[in-house]
Amino acid sequence: MSAKIGIAMLSFAHVHAPGYADQASANPHAELRAVWDDDPIRGAAEAAKRNLPFESSLETVLARADIDAVVVDAPTNLHTEVLTAAAKAGKHIFTEKALTITQAEADIVADAVRQAGVKFMISLPARTRSETLFAKKVLDEGLLGRVTEMRARIAHNAALDHWFNPGPDHSGTTWFGDEAAAGGGAFFDLGCHRVDVMRWFLGEPASVVARMNNFSGAYPIDDNMVAVVEFQNKALGILDVSWVHRSGPNPLEIYGTEGYLTIDMGPGPRIVLESSRAAAAGVSGAILPSSLPPALPSPMEQWISAIREGSEMTITLQDGWNLTQMMQGCYQAARTGQAYTF
Repeated sequence: MSAKIGIAMLSFAHVHAPGYADQASANPHAELRAVWDDDPIRGAAEAAKRNLPFESSLETVLARADIDAVVVDAPTNLHTEVLTAAAKAGKHIFTEKALTITQAEADIVADAVRQAGVKFMISLPARTRSETLFAKKVLDEGLLGRVTEMRARIAHNAALDHWFNPGPDHSGTTWFGDEAAAGGGAFFDLGCHRVDVMRWFLGEPASVVARMNNFSGAYPIDDNMVAVVEFQNKALGILDVSWVHRSGPNPLEIYGTEGYLTIDMGPGPRIVLESSRAAAAGVSGAILPSSLPPALPSPMEQWISAIREGSEMTITLQDGWNLTQMMQGCYQAARTGQAYTF
């Protein structure tokens, strides 16, 4: 493909939408050409900021011949409708996580994307980070032996400081606190990143138990939740997610029969590996950033390259489906107070 890829922004509902629009605009092989939004006031305002035409009809924007691909940032409960419409129109798709709220919806989207044969990318940027790639390499090389447990925390102060409020031109993000629109609260929005990495590292889940509550009262949705997943390989995964975290680390820890790996995801990051299988090679102890694998291209860069050159992407449609499967199980367990079997 020699001409620039024509991209339409499908909604600016998500907080990351402006960033994705900027990434697409900065890519020399892509060009933003239109905006559609489920909220016409918000969409028209964003289109005006970027000197782009606003299309009030999803069908109309997807029918445009100059639109090759779309970036989807609609509220999560609209993903099934928007993603399937884009696939059926033959448009390549970049979407914010999560893929959908339910596994049944994820099946519908996956079927539509596969039938259309379009290039699909779900934004899971943790998979491209050097420290995540290092942890995956340690696991793949068996340096920890058999994994017995993985702990992963991710948290910030969104509920404590009321991040999700109405904004000018309907640009606010109050829908993050609406369970019907968002699918869930802290665990769904923020936990996606850790849930995806844990699923990637430990494989097929077997069952999960979970507890959640609304600690702050800021929004009528979970802002504090812990899930314990047993995987088919017998490893236990502890997921700890919060919007009521003022300070402290967000660690990722993996324990095995031959050692452990810990990553503090704060500035740095700070990484320690202890392994009976790695000590002889001189790689135990604190790991310097210069010793890590190079970061991969961003999800946006991978997607645009795949459209242009047919190159392989390291994040797949199946990864998006796997994430939804795990999220649904964790929430089902938390809401019912019963173990959920996958």
